[in-house]
Amino acid sequence: MNEQIIILDFGSQYTQVIARRVRECSVYSTILRYDTPAAEIARLKPSGIILSGGPSSVYAPDAPLPDKNIFALGVPVLGICFGVQLLAQFNGGKVEKGLKREYGKGTLTVKDPTCALFAKLPKSLQVWNSHGDKLTKIPNGFKAVAVTENSEYAAIENRAKKFFGLQFHPEVAHSPRGKEIIANFVHGVCGCGKNWTMRNYVDQAVEEIRAQVGQEKVILGLSGGVDSSVAAALLHKAIGDQLTCIFVNNGLLRANEAEVVQEVFGRNFKLKLQYENSAKQFLSKLKGVTDPERKRKIIGKEFVEVFQAATKRAGAAKFLAQGTLYPDIIESVPIAGNPAALIKSHHNVGGLPKNMKFALVEPLKNLFKDEVRQLGLELGLPKEIVYRQPFPGPGLAVRILGEVTPSRCEILRNADAIVVEEMKASGLYYKIWQSFAVLLPIRSVGVMGDERTYDYTIAIRAVESQDGMTADWVKLPYDLLEKLASRIINEVKGVNRCVLDITSKPPGTIEWE
Repeated sequence: MNEQIIILDFGSQYTQVIARRVRECSVYSTILRYDTPAAEIARLKPSGIILSGGPSSVYAPDAPLPDKNIFALGVPVLGICFGVQLLAQFNGGKVEKGLKREYGKGTLTVKDPTCALFAKLPKSLQVWNSHGDKLTKIPNGFKAVAVTENSEYAAIENRAKKFFGLQFHPEVAHSPRGKEIIANFVHGVCGCGKNWTMRNYVDQAVEEIRAQVGQEKVILGLSGGVDSSVAAALLHKAIGDQLTCIFVNNGLLRANEAEVVQEVFGRNFKLKLQYENSAKQFLSKLKGVTDPERKRKIIGKEFVEVFQAATKRAGAAKFLAQGTLYPDIIESVPIAGNPAALIKSHHNVGGLPKNMKFALVEPLKNLFKDEVRQLGLELGLPKEIVYRQPFPGPGLAVRILGEVTPSRCEILRNADAIVVEEMKASGLYYKIWQSFAVLLPIRSVGVMGDERTYDYTIAIRAVESQDGMTADWVKLPYDLLEKLASRIINEVKGVNRCVLDITSKPPGTIEWE
């Protein structure tokens, strides 16, 4: 990982998107706080620096400002939105409040096609703007290379220093050719090759794991989800039998989940797998509990106790492995009014009791979700695991409204299996974020054959989302809905009615509890 682009985060909600766009160019990217000292950045030997956008104004008294010495490091710099304003301000230009705010789609007209950022791009481009301030004077040595309807300095460059600034956001999907602009900076200006590939990463990650772990034992809680599964496969490749995976069956899993995990990891990967069947224990603790928050707390507390006991049976180990991803460890920049603080994830190490004396191994902590999936395929995991939809930690308990009982779990498990099966058959399962069944504690009258029934209702939930933060309901085809309802009612004993949840998030949540 010799070549890398450093992204300084000034509080933009799009900072992670910039990092992903750079990695899509097969170049490694690292996000650092805006005030990271230039000396620390220099030690990382970056091929280039990108200054993110942000909610502040550069002329505000509390504006987040970088170490000015970053401009003397001799590496190319690209400023985006707030970043271009910083670039100008620090080099003698001027930024003022615009007479017109520029938000949404705009048309960029390239005035100088010899600018490296616009190589092999048309003269006119659709771009996405999101700013109220504007450059009113560019610094000496800079020139304007592109304009928009409202900005004569929509793109600027200092060719000698390899400093570039863009007033728009090339990283977002609303700038359709923006990826190419970023690729031109990364490859054309910074001279990076295409060395960030999952094949290369596997070798590098294996080396790092071996260096950290040495001959010590490692324990991993395997849930069957994407992150823990890929972490298990990577660790097993690196340290083999030094790894023990603990899989807890809490009685709230999907149909055949325990069998699939044991088949894939135990028999196929030959991984040391400790199976803990604690279903009765969890379900007895949930008896009579209807409050969603109490359910979650009981399941969380019980899991810790079961896992702790299981680690003792697994034998002495120094390390605990977790499937922490890069978005989990990026700190939100503490800037007033910073939307990223509301959007970015939080580190998921919490929840372990303090008396669990393990050092952490986080083999996926440099990766985004899509990269974890690529890594899973590279390691030979089946598509069914790598591309499976997210499943909540408390399992079916948050999809059974009211009391969780063995019989209700069975009803929901059977209904959910039909949803998964039919979504896969329709080709939609791998195209959307989530699709599942919910068991409602509502019984209604139905007629099946010559008999009247008084049974439960199943709600079908299907949503599309980028990251789970917001979601829209999916307009499933009528013939698919008809098949789902028909199969669930005919095949699942205890159900006589199906409904479709057409609530988006917000105002609803993806899960019902």
